[in-house]
Amino acid sequence: MSSATTEKAVGTTRLIDRVGMAHDASHYLLIPEVVITATDTAQVANTMAQAYRENRTVTFRSGGTSLSGQSLSDSILLDVRKNFRKVEVLDGGARVRCQPGATIRNVNAHLARYGYKLGPDPASEIACTIGGVVADNSSGMACGTQFNTYNTLESMVLVLPSGTVIDTAQPDADAKLHRAEPALWEGLSELRDRVRKNPESVAKITQQYAMKNTMGYGINSFTDHDEPVHILEHLMIGSEGTLGFVAEVTFRTLPVQKHAATALLIVPELSVATDALEDLVRNGALCLELMDAASLRVVQKYPEASPELAALDVKKDAGLLIEAVADDEKELDDRMDALNSVLGGLPIANPPRFTKNIPERNNLWQLRKGLYTSVAGARPAGTTNLLEDIAVPVGSLTATSAELQDIFAKHGYDDAVIFGHAKDGNIHFMVTSDWRNPVDVEKYRDFTEDMVNAVLRHEGTLKAEHGTGRVMAPFVERQWGAELYDVMKTVRRLGDPHGVLNPGTLLTDDPEGHMHHFKMMPPVDDFVDRCVECGYCEPTCPSADLTQTPRRRIALLRSAEELPPEQAKELRKDYAYEAVDTCAADSLCLLACPLRIDTGVFMKTFRAARHMAISKTAMNAAAKEWGPIVTFLRGALNVVDVVPSPIMTGVTVAARAVLPKDVIPKVGNDLPGGGPKRPEPESTSQDDFVFFPSCMGSLFEPAKGGYKDGAAGAFEKLVAAAGQRARIPENISGLCCGTVWVSKGFTKGADTMAERVYDSVWKATDNGRLPVVCDAASCTHGLHTTGQHLTGQKAENWKKVEILDTTTWVARNLLGKLKFSQNAGSVVIHPTCSMRHLDIVKDVEACALAVSDDVTVPVDAGCCAFAGDRGLLHPELTASATKRETAEVTQRTYDEYVSGNRTCEMGMTRATGHTYHHVLEMLAQHLV
Repeated sequence: MSSATTEKAVGTTRLIDRVGMAHDASHYLLIPEVVITATDTAQVANTMAQAYRENRTVTFRSGGTSLSGQSLSDSILLDVRKNFRKVEVLDGGARVRCQPGATIRNVNAHLARYGYKLGPDPASEIACTIGGVVADNSSGMACGTQFNTYNTLESMVLVLPSGTVIDTAQPDADAKLHRAEPALWEGLSELRDRVRKNPESVAKITQQYAMKNTMGYGINSFTDHDEPVHILEHLMIGSEGTLGFVAEVTFRTLPVQKHAATALLIVPELSVATDALEDLVRNGALCLELMDAASLRVVQKYPEASPELAALDVKKDAGLLIEAVADDEKELDDRMDALNSVLGGLPIANPPRFTKNIPERNNLWQLRKGLYTSVAGARPAGTTNLLEDIAVPVGSLTATSAELQDIFAKHGYDDAVIFGHAKDGNIHFMVTSDWRNPVDVEKYRDFTEDMVNAVLRHEGTLKAEHGTGRVMAPFVERQWGAELYDVMKTVRRLGDPHGVLNPGTLLTDDPEGHMHHFKMMPPVDDFVDRCVECGYCEPTCPSADLTQTPRRRIALLRSAEELPPEQAKELRKDYAYEAVDTCAADSLCLLACPLRIDTGVFMKTFRAARHMAISKTAMNAAAKEWGPIVTFLRGALNVVDVVPSPIMTGVTVAARAVLPKDVIPKVGNDLPGGGPKRPEPESTSQDDFVFFPSCMGSLFEPAKGGYKDGAAGAFEKLVAAAGQRARIPENISGLCCGTVWVSKGFTKGADTMAERVYDSVWKATDNGRLPVVCDAASCTHGLHTTGQHLTGQKAENWKKVEILDTTTWVARNLLGKLKFSQNAGSVVIHPTCSMRHLDIVKDVEACALAVSDDVTVPVDAGCCAFAGDRGLLHPELTASATKRETAEVTQRTYDEYVSGNRTCEMGMTRATGHTYHHVLEMLAQHLV
């Protein structure tokens, strides 16, 4: 059927948009002429048709985590992530229907509520999207070939370059394809017969797809499926956006096996591990992750390494990380016994010990997962990491690994490491190049030739799970031979007869295609030079759908070093708002980044650099006189609260028209009045902890319908009911966690406040004896970072102070001592970014569960980007950041809407239209 007609998609040609979106995780870079964000499937179809009419090309762009150069364009880059994120769980989790912009982690979070998960499990699941996983036929550590996209796909909705839309779930889908696209239907039928009639082709396909294989088109579709529509459907998998657009896909899912055990096997040489692979798989090993000697030398320095591993004198040793899973404890124990029987027969002194302990298992997995981080982060500034993957028959794994190590040595890649999914014969290896150096460029060319020859000599595939991309497109014919390569070229001509989609990717006539368009990584700042542009940070970023992301903030600075002066000037001018002003500085990017780069902190340095001396002096003075200032602000808010909101809104809008928007807030009708005074200092010798009430709770009045005395009053009521005593520090009215200064880049003011907080709190804690408890998650997090603004012995002393959020204190110490009167009904929690940093979402849930058996944490919950006053200064940021969570929350009506931070509650109230208040206020209202 033909696509519906809608308005032509609107694109942007602004330099900052084109350059920012150009960067993906690969070592290639093309700058598009235009970036278009499609709103629906019809616009995708119209954009392809428009490109044909204008003699342009289109590349679909989603997560941008692919490593091989699949998502690049110098023409039209079509964003199919932002408006294509729907997830629908079907049949109680047994199936799931998703759009291409949904991340694997997000889909799995939806499925987890039902005890299911997707089959594909790529390591980049935090950021890679369904569209990319389908386009590359991505797999991962556990799924192998059995549970990849190709084998768990149920149906898809695909859009061809002509505009034809086919839903393969429909019983008459093949007939519709025949009517709408007769040349394509007949061509696929002819190719099917051609492939099947050629015994050499069938044998080659059988051999190649016994391994993980994403090299070229998935021509096993011709031997596995009969109807052209289902051949096409499966050719789309791994086609890297060269045949059409996958608008929707339905997967068959896998039940989650909740019991697991993990062990690390250290063997004297690689062959001992690889020779045991088949026995280990037969006896129940789900994951077998190989690490060569170079890898072990890296991971034995990790804090997670056991004393035995850390002390190991690594020579030719290798590691094998083994994991088994089961539905129940007995099944897992039986599986461990079977695996131990295999391990006991190996020529090693000490067989490994399986552990079910989750922290221990996480430590073992960190050894494997941290390899990329360690090697990539240690590379010299200005150089680029290349992470590649190949697969060979398992029996050839030892010989191939040894040959690769010889090739690394021959070409001077002394820092190269080999690791990978051993049970699949799938190896990853990483090398480093400096594209500014012609010698490095030639070295890479020669290395690639040697590597290709070695892999093909062992009847392997040059691409196992990362997709062909630009990096291996010139070698597809060499791997498949002339006959099957011609089949692939015919597939390309049939699916995209005008060559509109993603040229230069997957297939190319240019034998040097992999040597063009290298991405330069010029040093810009030591703080961010380690960034490998993997994109893991992007889904967590509050400004991702409004302006820029952490990856793009860094990439734009790099590009500014490479662009002509006038373009660099234009980019830097737009950077102030796009990157600096609209960064929520919530540092969730730190939690997502494998290299632990905190782009939020980095953006604060830009804010600090543009402060004038008078501003710095004023903010430092404010740190010294914070008590009177809070009193003044409370009074001002009470005045604003009685002035008609249209008047205040008009005044602030007018002021923002002539003064910087990063200074004057936009005041609306939802700005609360001033809050209650902070508790007076209080101390006895029998106090259980030190209470640090947030100044935010004093500045803003409690939410309507919440506890009348706010979060601080609610906490005090719960503490008293449990028979505990709280100590209030001296001078509390003038103290602050410091976030006000830190977030705006006023470093000296932050240092001044930190000194004041230390002097009061250190004394109140009896030199660190008592814990400190704070009633606002962001302020609790802010107190955790106070030591960064102290020096000498004070900084050391602060490390001894235990700082907890009130929700954690209540969950751990009070709930068992309290009784609540009635069920609060259904409750939805907004988990703030600070809760995630503190890892206390589970404590907030425990508090809610004390009064409700219907508690929801939205799958699409993220930072609200209110960020203290950022939501007032840039309300468009909060509106964008909360859009997805709001859509999920408003699908039903809850009895209670709770969080753990006053300004975040204000942000979510503004976004959803429902009044949020602190979770402890709900507890206080239900206390007997």
